[in-house]
Amino acid sequence: DLRVPKTVRSVHMFLHAALEQAVRAGIIAKNPTMECKPPKLDRKEMKVIQPEQIGDYLQAAAERNVLPLFFLELTTGLRRGELLALLWSDLDPQNRSVSVTKSVSRLNGKLVRTLIVPQQAVDLLIQEHSLHPNNPYLFPSPTTGTMYSPETVARIHKRILRDAGLEDCRFHDLRHTFATVALQNGVDIKTLSGMLGHYSSGFTLDTYTHVTRKMQEEAAEKMGQFME
Repeated sequence: DLRVPKTVRSVHMFLHAALEQAVRAGIIAKNPTMECKPPKLDRKEMKVIQPEQIGDYLQAAAERNVLPLFFLELTTGLRRGELLALLWSDLDPQNRSVSVTKSVSRLNGKLVRTLIVPQQAVDLLIQEHSLHPNNPYLFPSPTTGTMYSPETVARIHKRILRDAGLEDCRFHDLRHTFATVALQNGVDIKTLSGMLGHYSSGFTLDTYTHVTRKMQEEAAEKMGQFME
């Protein structure tokens, strides 16, 4: 079953987090999961929207009246389920923050993480909420009034790509786009890992090795210029 490695990794992730808490509390001396390596996943090819193409993507989203949803995704890198489960009460306009506490697929048991978002995102979210002020969801489906289904949002994403004349990629690649742009703009791995909700900075570093390697090569090239 192709899902087995992913399931084992998920179990390892939760055990690792729980036992790390036990170490910090002094209940155990060492986290035994540190010696266990979960099976590697066959990762799908990562595609990202290039920085110079993001404006075209967002313009196409605006023309389809879904700019707030996709702008927030590209400025936070939320998982799709986390994005669609956001409530109006999760937004703190004064502190320009969004609290991520739940997901479409898992409504309980998730740790809270708070993300700072651009003022433009706050303004767009307030504007979006004004269109349905009595609905608790930030992004209710215009058809049902409840949460968008993940499949529907994926289809809208594909249409936006087509409208903007961009190469096909998955909705999940918007998360990769955010992470790539963040790294290229100097966000450190530990901070990015927390923003993405990864269980460790090592996982984040492993996922985006291609980005950090390129950054190292560029830094080395700049340093080499001092010898010219």
